[in-house]
Amino acid sequence: MKSVVLAASALMLSGCSVTLPVLGQVQNSSESFTGSATGHLDGGGELVIRSSKGATCRGTFVYTTGREGDGTFVCDDGRSGPFHFVSTGMRGTGEGDLGGQHFVFTFGKIKG
Repeated sequence: MKSVVLAASALMLSGCSVTLPVLGQVQNSSESFTGSATGHLDGGGELVIRSSKGATCRGTFVYTTGREGDGTFVCDDGRSGPFHFVSTGMRGTGEGDLGGQHFVFTFGKIKG
């Protein structure tokens, strides 16, 4: 409960949203992605990623439980697809389908 209160407080202090880095990889391909995801206090969010092959993909997501969410990407090269993620609060992992190709991604602050 304390971590939920702290996370909610951090979101309120930062203007009701938090932006985290995103890194991803298309499976069985050399294509990778970098970008960012912005989550809002209401449980929704947006993300923008750029492919190593030049495509820009934009998506929206919504938390379906306290720790899991779903979303959809649309890329400027015509690809699109759904994704699912699991979050620990400030970081997480996910996977999805983008134009018929499986991809995996991580987001958030990496402990070092």
